[in-house]
Amino acid sequence: MQPAQPMVNAFDASLLPSLPARAQRQISRRDQLLGPGYRLFYRSPVETVRGAGTLLFDEAGQDYLDAYNNVASVGHCHPRVVDAVHQQMSTLNTNTRYIQESILTYSEDLLGTLPGELGHVMYTCTGSEANDLATRVARHYTGNRGVIVTSNAYHGLTAEVASFSPSLGTGVPVGADVRTIRPPDSLRHGSGAGLGAYLREQVRAAIDDLRRHGVGLAAFIADSIFSSDGVYSHPRGFLQPILEEVRAAGGLYIADEVQAGFHRTGEAWWGFQRHGIIPDIMTTGKPMGNGIPVAAAVFRPELIEAFGRDIRYFNTFGGNSVAIAAAQAVLDVIRDERLGDNAREVGDYLLAELTRVTAPYPQVAEVRGAGLFIGVELVSDPARNTPDGAAALGIVNGLRERRVLISASGPRGSVLKLRPPLVFSRADADRLLEALEAVMKQVLR
Repeated sequence: MQPAQPMVNAFDASLLPSLPARAQRQISRRDQLLGPGYRLFYRSPVETVRGAGTLLFDEAGQDYLDAYNNVASVGHCHPRVVDAVHQQMSTLNTNTRYIQESILTYSEDLLGTLPGELGHVMYTCTGSEANDLATRVARHYTGNRGVIVTSNAYHGLTAEVASFSPSLGTGVPVGADVRTIRPPDSLRHGSGAGLGAYLREQVRAAIDDLRRHGVGLAAFIADSIFSSDGVYSHPRGFLQPILEEVRAAGGLYIADEVQAGFHRTGEAWWGFQRHGIIPDIMTTGKPMGNGIPVAAAVFRPELIEAFGRDIRYFNTFGGNSVAIAAAQAVLDVIRDERLGDNAREVGDYLLAELTRVTAPYPQVAEVRGAGLFIGVELVSDPARNTPDGAAALGIVNGLRERRVLISASGPRGSVLKLRPPLVFSRADADRLLEALEAVMKQVLR
C-alpha cells in the first residue's frame, strides 16, 4: 500500500519565526486549540479574511488568485447563493421529515441533469457520507462485501469510506474486502483501446482475488477525473470496460462526482458522461452548495426498494431547508450564467497555453485534463517518467509567493492540480500562466 500522499502544500513549522507577529500568534493559537490534526496549506500560510469570485483576500487587502478551490464552484460569496441562504435562514430551516416544496423542486432539477435511469436522490451533508450511503446500499442490494478502487483513491473520511481511500496512507489500512487497481495512466500504461484493455484485466484480477477469498463484488467506485491518482481524463471511454466487468460479476458501478461533477469537466454536467456510461449510483458533494454543507447520492430506483424497506435511514441535517436553498442557487447560477460553457472554453484555452509554456521543459511529462480540472505531471527522469514531487513542491510554493494558489496530487505529489472556481476567466488564466512561467524558470532550471 502507498504511504500517505506527500503534503506538498503543508506549512513548514521551521519558518514560523520569520512570519509576521500576527501570523505567529494565530498559528500558536491554532496549535493550542485545534491540535495537530488540522494542517495549514503552503510552506508560508495564507490568512484569508474575505473572498469574491476567483479571489481571496488577506488581512492587508492583498488578493490571491484561487486556482484550486472547487468548493466555491460558482465563485466565492456569489451574491445569489448568499441571498438564497440568508432568505431561507430567515424563514425556516428544518429536516426532511416535513413536506417542503423546495427539496422536491431541487430534486427534480438535479435529476433532470442526469440520465433517466437514475431516479431517486438521498441527501447527506458531505461527500464522505454520500459515499458511505452508496456503499451501504450496494452491499445491501448485492449481498456482497467487496469493493474495488484505484490505488491512490480518496473517497472520504468516515471509517467505512476511509477503508477504501488508500491515499490516506498506511495509518488507515485498506479494508480486508477492498482491492485496488492502478489508475488509467495513459502516460505509462498505453492509450486508446489499449488502456481500456489494461483496466479490464486489472478489474478481472481484482474480482478473481476477492472470489478466492470468498468475497463477492458489491461495487467499483471511482472519482470520474481520478483527482487523487493524478488527474486522468483521456481517452474518453476507458470507463466502459470497467463497468462491463463489474456488472458481469454482479457488482454495481458508483460514480463519485464530488470533484468531477457540476460541469467541472466542461463537456457535461457530470464527469462520467464524458465516458458514455450510466452508473448504478452517483454521489456528489463539495461544490453542490458553494460552501454550505450539502451532498447527495443518486440511485437507480430498484436499488432503494429493499433498502428503504429493511433499513431505517435518516440524516438530521442532510437536505435541510438552508442547504437545499444553497444547492438550488448553485444549480441555477451554473445554468443561467452558462458556467459549463465557461469551464470548457477557458479550460481549453488554459490547457493549450499550459502545453505551450511548459514545452521547453523536459521535466513536464504531460499536461492533461478536461474543462477546469487540469493536471501537469513533473518527472525527474523524462526517459523513465519518474515522478518528481520535489519539483511540484517548489512550483506550488513558488506560485503561492506570487499570490496564485494551486495544489498537487498523485501518490508522490508530482502532479500540479489546477481546479479553480467555474467563473475562472481568461484574464485569471493569463495571471496564472504568467506566474507559472516565472516560477518554472527558477524551479526547473
